[in-house]
Amino acid sequence: MTTEHFSGVTLTTKANVYFDGKCISHSFILADGTKKSVGVVLPATLTFGTAAAEIMECVGGSCEYKLAGSSEWKTSAMGESFHIPANSKFDIRVNEAYHYICHYA
Repeated sequence: MTTEHFSGVTLTTKANVYFDGKCISHSFILADGTKKSVGVVLPATLTFGTAAAEIMECVGGSCEYKLAGSSEWKTSAMGESFHIPANSKFDIRVNEAYHYICHYA
C-alpha cells in the first residue's frame, strides 16, 4: 500500500536541493517525533550516502537502485520500497520522475 498523506506534521519549508536540482526534498516531523522527507529525483544516475538507515518508499514513477557492495540493479516502482543500511551508499538510476518518501530508521 502506498502512503498518500500524513496528518499533523511540522514541515521544513526550505527545500533540500541535491545534485544541481536533480533531487529535491522537504523534511518533516510527525507528532510523535519521527523524521521523514518527501521528494522527487529527476532523470539521472546518482550516488547517495546515508547516516541513518533509510527506507525509500516509491509513491510515483520508478527507479533502479544498487546497494553498496552489490553489482545487481533492482527496480522499485509505485507501492514498493527498499532498505539502505546506516553509514552506507546506494546508486539510483531514474528515467522518469521518481517520487519518494524517505523513512529514517
